[in-house]
Amino acid sequence: MKKVYFLQTCDTCRRILKEVNTDGFELQEIKTNNITVTQLEEMYALSGSYEDLFNKRAKLYKGMDLKNQVLSETDYRQFLLNEYTFLKRPVFIVDNEIFIGNSKKVIEELKEKIG
Repeated sequence: MKKVYFLQTCDTCRRILKEVNTDGFELQEIKTNNITVTQLEEMYALSGSYEDLFNKRAKLYKGMDLKNQVLSETDYRQFLLNEYTFLKRPVFIVDNEIFIGNSKKVIEELKEKIG
């Protein structure tokens, strides 16, 4: 399976999608097509953590003062399902590997994986 979850209004996502060969990938824009419980569970199975999927740089994270709260994996899961902006973007799934976020290291590993 090859899939990418991204946000069309995110400049970084658009830049990465241009940089990376997405031929054969299913693209899902998460604002217009929210992630489902099944999709989130699939990402969790590959990453091992809802917190790893969570975007702590989201404006809403700061706005809701979540950084000063102790959040459990259950909390992260619920926030991810309730609000698309909390998903760390982009998320690439290639076969049984997941690549989360836009760090240089993650994107280099992704490029190496897909060739």
